[in-house]
Amino acid sequence: MNNTSFPALQNNPSTPPVSKTRMITLIGVFAAISTILMFIEMPLPLMPPFLKIDLSGVPILIIGFMYGPMPAIYVTIIKDLVHMLSSQTGCVGELADILVLSSFAVVSSLVFRKNPSQKGAALSMAATITVVGSLANKFMLIPFFSKVMPLEAIIDACHAINPMIDSMDAYVLFGAAPFNLIKGIILSLLTLLLYKKMSGFIRSRMS
Repeated sequence: MNNTSFPALQNNPSTPPVSKTRMITLIGVFAAISTILMFIEMPLPLMPPFLKIDLSGVPILIIGFMYGPMPAIYVTIIKDLVHMLSSQTGCVGELADILVLSSFAVVSSLVFRKNPSQKGAALSMAATITVVGSLANKFMLIPFFSKVMPLEAIIDACHAINPMIDSMDAYVLFGAAPFNLIKGIILSLLTLLLYKKMSGFIRSRMS
């Protein structure tokens, strides 16, 4: 096998390059952790009942911070391909998740690469997942669910939990957007808290 190394982020010289073999191993380990975490879902108060938070984005962001966007995208795809085997949304939810988390990982890791500050990374992560997540809800998830039950029934179910949701636009504004913002903040904070320890542990095993 070609042992060409994957370089670490340029502004993160403490993360050494790794061989393709070790990178494949890292991607596999992070994908396994992310897959398990995706099965653990948590609802949020006043949010539509089908919007639930999971922490599968944390390993994705950590490997993205360490080695750039591509390994993070690979972990996201592998994780969602596994979850497609038991999908309850005809794989639409998993496709939306790939889009959201890949965008999330790409933007945040590139920002971290140019300016490795917690504030810049946190702001970029929260903004990206809010925008992309809201669009994915409007154009992917809701159209799918509207084939299972009438759109009016979906809006009514959301309205029963949050009275401000009385239309599709209100769903995006008062449901999808705040949900994804909260999710982005939670994932960002956990990633920034765990990154230093996790990267140090991985560096010690890769050396």
